[in-house]
Amino acid sequence: MEREIIVVTAAYGNDRVKSLGGQQAVLPIIAEAGADGVEIRRELLSPEERDNLPALARTIEEKGLFACYSAPEPLFDTDGKLNPQLPNLLTEAHELNARWLKVSLGHFRHNRQAEPLFSLLALSNVALVVENDQTDCGQLKPMQRFQAASKVLNLPVKLTFDMANWLWVGDSPEDAARFLAPSVSYIHVKAAVPHHYHYRAIALDDAEPRWRALLNQLPADAPRGIEFPLEGRDLTAVTRHYVNLLREE
Repeated sequence: MEREIIVVTAAYGNDRVKSLGGQQAVLPIIAEAGADGVEIRRELLSPEERDNLPALARTIEEKGLFACYSAPEPLFDTDGKLNPQLPNLLTEAHELNARWLKVSLGHFRHNRQAEPLFSLLALSNVALVVENDQTDCGQLKPMQRFQAASKVLNLPVKLTFDMANWLWVGDSPEDAARFLAPSVSYIHVKAAVPHHYHYRAIALDDAEPRWRALLNQLPADAPRGIEFPLEGRDLTAVTRHYVNLLREE
Protein backbone atom coordinates (compact mmCIF):
# COMPACT_ATOMS: atom_id res chain seq x y z
CA MET A 1 0.00 0.00 0.00
CA GLU A 2 1.37 3.40 -0.98
CA ARG A 3 2.08 5.81 1.86
CA GLU A 4 -0.39 8.65 2.23
CA ILE A 5 1.16 12.12 2.29
CA ILE A 6 -0.70 15.09 3.73
CA VAL A 7 0.24 18.74 3.39
CA VAL A 8 -0.51 20.99 6.36
CA THR A 9 -1.72 24.32 5.01
CA ALA A 10 0.32 26.17 7.65
CA ALA A 11 3.48 24.88 5.95
CA TYR A 12 3.06 27.74 3.47
CA GLY A 13 3.11 30.28 6.30
CA ASN A 14 0.12 31.61 8.20
CA ASP A 15 0.50 35.13 6.84
CA ARG A 16 0.75 33.92 3.27
CA VAL A 17 -2.30 31.70 3.55
CA LYS A 18 -4.31 34.56 5.04
CA SER A 19 -3.09 36.98 2.36
CA LEU A 20 -4.29 34.56 -0.32
CA GLY A 21 -7.77 34.68 1.16
CA GLY A 22 -7.83 31.33 2.93
CA GLN A 23 -6.78 27.74 2.75
CA GLN A 24 -8.82 27.04 -0.35
CA ALA A 25 -6.21 28.99 -2.31
CA VAL A 26 -3.45 26.45 -1.63
CA LEU A 27 -5.53 23.37 -2.49
CA PRO A 28 -4.55 23.44 -6.20
CA ILE A 29 -0.87 23.52 -5.21
CA ILE A 30 -1.30 20.56 -2.87
CA ALA A 31 -3.28 18.57 -5.42
CA GLU A 32 -0.93 19.28 -8.33
CA ALA A 33 2.02 18.26 -6.17
CA GLY A 34 0.55 14.76 -5.89
CA ALA A 35 -0.36 14.78 -2.21
CA ASP A 36 -3.17 12.60 -0.92
CA GLY A 37 -4.64 14.86 1.71
CA VAL A 38 -4.70 18.29 3.31
CA GLU A 39 -4.70 19.29 6.96
CA ILE A 40 -7.06 22.21 7.39
CA ARG A 41 -6.20 24.48 10.31
CA ARG A 42 -9.09 25.97 12.22
CA GLU A 43 -7.11 29.09 13.10
CA LEU A 44 -6.50 29.79 9.40
CA LEU A 45 -10.10 29.49 8.21
CA SER A 46 -11.22 32.62 6.41
CA PRO A 47 -14.64 34.00 7.45
CA GLU A 48 -16.13 32.55 4.25
CA GLU A 49 -14.59 29.13 4.86
CA ARG A 50 -15.68 29.07 8.49
CA ASP A 51 -19.26 29.91 7.52
CA ASN A 52 -19.46 27.17 4.89
CA LEU A 53 -17.33 24.16 5.77
CA PRO A 54 -19.34 21.81 3.50
CA ALA A 55 -18.37 23.98 0.50
CA LEU A 56 -14.71 23.73 1.50
CA ALA A 57 -15.15 19.98 1.84
CA ARG A 58 -16.55 19.76 -1.70
CA THR A 59 -13.61 21.71 -3.08
CA ILE A 60 -11.16 19.42 -1.30
CA GLU A 61 -12.93 16.38 -2.74
CA GLU A 62 -13.00 17.90 -6.23
CA LYS A 63 -9.22 18.27 -6.03
CA GLY A 64 -8.91 14.55 -5.31
CA LEU A 65 -7.81 15.09 -1.72
CA PHE A 66 -9.04 13.95 1.66
CA ALA A 67 -9.16 16.24 4.69
CA CYS A 68 -8.13 16.16 8.30
CA TYR A 69 -8.95 18.97 10.70
CA SER A 70 -6.66 20.58 13.26
CA ALA A 71 -7.95 22.79 16.05
CA PRO A 72 -5.64 24.72 18.42
CA GLU A 73 -7.59 23.47 21.40
CA PRO A 74 -6.70 21.22 24.35
CA LEU A 75 -8.63 18.02 24.93
CA PHE A 76 -8.67 18.75 28.66
CA ASP A 77 -9.05 22.20 30.21
CA THR A 78 -7.05 23.53 33.15
CA ASP A 79 -9.73 22.20 35.53
CA GLY A 80 -9.15 18.69 34.16
CA LYS A 81 -12.54 18.46 32.47
CA LEU A 82 -13.13 17.76 28.79
CA ASN A 83 -12.98 20.88 26.67
CA PRO A 84 -16.63 21.97 26.28
CA GLN A 85 -15.82 22.94 22.68
CA LEU A 86 -15.11 19.32 21.74
CA PRO A 87 -18.64 18.45 20.48
CA ASN A 88 -18.62 21.57 18.33
CA LEU A 89 -15.16 20.75 16.97
CA LEU A 90 -16.27 17.23 16.07
CA THR A 91 -19.29 18.70 14.28
CA GLU A 92 -17.05 21.05 12.31
CA ALA A 93 -14.78 18.15 11.38
CA HIS A 94 -17.83 16.20 10.20
CA GLU A 95 -18.99 19.15 8.07
CA LEU A 96 -15.52 19.26 6.55
CA ASN A 97 -15.78 15.52 5.85
CA ALA A 98 -12.50 15.14 7.73
CA ARG A 99 -11.11 11.73 8.55
CA TRP A 100 -10.03 12.90 11.99
CA LEU A 101 -9.95 15.85 14.35
CA LYS A 102 -6.57 16.72 15.86
CA VAL A 103 -6.24 18.50 19.19
CA SER A 104 -3.53 18.82 21.83
CA LEU A 105 -3.71 16.91 25.11
CA GLY A 106 -4.11 19.70 27.62
CA HIS A 107 -4.25 19.07 31.35
CA PHE A 108 -4.63 15.31 31.67
CA ARG A 109 -3.75 13.65 34.97
CA HIS A 110 -5.87 10.55 35.62
CA ASN A 111 -8.18 8.05 33.90
CA ARG A 112 -11.43 9.44 35.30
CA GLN A 113 -10.97 12.57 33.21
CA ALA A 114 -11.09 10.52 30.01
CA GLU A 115 -14.14 8.36 30.81
CA PRO A 116 -16.69 10.80 29.22
CA LEU A 117 -14.80 10.53 25.93
CA PHE A 118 -16.11 7.05 25.25
CA SER A 119 -19.78 8.03 24.94
CA LEU A 120 -18.97 11.29 23.16
CA LEU A 121 -16.91 9.62 20.45
CA ALA A 122 -19.48 6.86 20.05
CA LEU A 123 -21.83 9.51 18.66
CA SER A 124 -19.29 10.81 16.13
CA ASN A 125 -18.12 9.39 12.83
CA VAL A 126 -14.92 11.45 13.04
CA ALA A 127 -11.84 9.92 14.65
CA LEU A 128 -9.92 11.80 17.33
CA VAL A 129 -6.13 12.10 17.45
CA VAL A 130 -4.13 13.82 20.18
CA GLU A 131 -0.86 15.61 19.42
CA ASN A 132 2.17 16.42 21.52
CA ASP A 133 2.30 20.21 21.47
CA GLN A 134 5.02 22.68 22.50
CA THR A 135 3.75 23.13 26.08
CA ASP A 136 4.43 21.18 29.28
CA CYS A 137 1.22 19.26 28.56
CA GLY A 138 2.89 17.86 25.46
CA GLN A 139 5.79 16.30 27.32
CA LEU A 140 6.34 12.56 27.14
CA LYS A 141 5.11 11.67 30.63
CA PRO A 142 1.57 13.12 30.27
CA MET A 143 1.36 11.68 26.76
CA GLN A 144 2.27 8.26 28.17
CA ARG A 145 -0.35 8.62 30.90
CA PHE A 146 -3.00 9.36 28.30
CA GLN A 147 -1.80 6.49 26.12
CA ALA A 148 -2.16 4.12 29.07
CA ALA A 149 -5.59 5.49 29.98
CA SER A 150 -6.81 5.04 26.41
CA LYS A 151 -5.82 1.38 26.53
CA VAL A 152 -7.43 0.75 29.91
CA LEU A 153 -10.66 2.51 28.92
CA ASN A 154 -10.62 1.10 25.37
CA LEU A 155 -10.95 4.59 23.91
CA PRO A 156 -10.95 4.93 20.11
CA VAL A 157 -8.25 7.60 20.30
CA LYS A 158 -4.83 7.57 18.65
CA LEU A 159 -1.84 9.89 18.75
CA THR A 160 -0.35 12.39 16.33
CA PHE A 161 3.42 12.29 16.69
CA ASP A 162 5.00 15.66 15.98
CA MET A 163 8.63 14.77 15.39
CA ALA A 164 10.13 18.12 16.44
CA ASN A 165 7.81 19.39 19.18
CA TRP A 166 9.63 17.17 21.67
CA LEU A 167 12.61 19.49 21.34
CA TRP A 168 10.57 22.46 22.52
CA VAL A 169 9.62 20.66 25.75
CA GLY A 170 13.05 19.19 26.44
CA ASP A 171 12.27 15.54 25.66
CA SER A 172 14.06 13.10 23.38
CA PRO A 173 12.11 12.46 20.15
CA GLU A 174 13.69 9.01 19.97
CA ASP A 175 12.55 8.10 23.50
CA ALA A 176 9.07 9.36 22.67
CA ALA A 177 8.96 7.22 19.53
CA ARG A 178 10.09 4.16 21.48
CA PHE A 179 7.25 4.49 23.98
CA LEU A 180 4.44 5.94 21.88
CA ALA A 181 4.87 4.37 18.43
CA PRO A 182 2.23 1.63 18.95
CA SER A 183 -0.43 4.33 19.45
CA VAL A 184 0.61 6.63 16.60
CA SER A 185 -1.75 6.94 13.63
CA TYR A 186 -0.52 10.21 12.11
CA ILE A 187 2.95 11.75 11.88
CA HIS A 188 3.77 15.42 11.65
CA VAL A 189 7.09 15.36 9.83
CA LYS A 190 9.19 18.26 11.05
CA ALA A 191 12.85 19.05 11.69
CA ALA A 192 14.04 21.94 13.86
CA VAL A 193 17.22 23.71 14.89
CA PRO A 194 18.02 25.86 17.94
CA HIS A 195 16.94 29.48 17.52
CA HIS A 196 17.49 31.99 20.33
CA TYR A 197 15.94 30.34 23.39
CA HIS A 198 13.71 27.95 21.47
CA TYR A 199 13.72 26.16 18.13
CA ARG A 200 12.54 26.88 14.64
CA ALA A 201 11.29 24.46 12.02
CA ILE A 202 13.35 24.04 8.86
CA ALA A 203 12.95 22.25 5.53
CA LEU A 204 14.13 18.65 5.49
CA ASP A 205 16.80 19.37 2.86
CA ASP A 206 18.41 21.77 5.34
CA ALA A 207 18.24 19.36 8.29
CA GLU A 208 20.60 16.82 9.75
CA PRO A 209 19.70 13.17 8.90
CA ARG A 210 18.29 12.58 12.40
CA TRP A 211 14.76 12.95 11.05
CA ARG A 212 15.17 9.93 8.79
CA ALA A 213 16.13 7.59 11.63
CA LEU A 214 13.31 8.95 13.78
CA LEU A 215 10.78 8.41 11.00
CA ASN A 216 11.91 4.79 10.77
CA GLN A 217 10.96 4.31 14.45
CA LEU A 218 7.35 5.19 13.70
CA PRO A 219 4.60 3.13 12.03
CA ALA A 220 5.30 2.81 8.31
CA ASP A 221 1.58 2.86 7.48
CA ALA A 222 0.79 6.10 9.35
CA PRO A 223 0.00 9.04 7.05
CA ARG A 224 2.82 11.58 6.98
CA GLY A 225 2.02 15.25 7.23
CA ILE A 226 4.35 17.93 5.88
CA GLU A 227 4.49 20.64 8.54
CA PHE A 228 7.90 22.16 7.88
CA PRO A 229 8.21 25.36 5.83
CA LEU A 230 7.39 25.08 2.13
CA GLU A 231 8.97 28.10 0.47
CA GLY A 232 10.17 29.07 -2.99
CA ARG A 233 9.17 30.68 -6.25
CA ASP A 234 7.46 27.51 -7.50
CA LEU A 235 5.47 26.20 -4.54
CA THR A 236 4.03 23.33 -6.53
CA ALA A 237 7.51 22.06 -7.43
CA VAL A 238 8.76 22.46 -3.85
CA THR A 239 5.72 20.66 -2.48
CA ARG A 240 6.02 17.87 -5.05
CA HIS A 241 9.68 17.37 -4.13
CA TYR A 242 8.82 16.71 -0.49
CA VAL A 243 5.70 14.69 -1.25
CA ASN A 244 7.84 12.35 -3.35
CA LEU A 245 10.63 12.30 -0.77
CA LEU A 246 8.32 11.28 2.09
CA ARG A 247 6.46 8.75 -0.01
CA GLU A 248 9.68 6.98 -0.87
CA GLU A 249 11.51 7.42 2.44
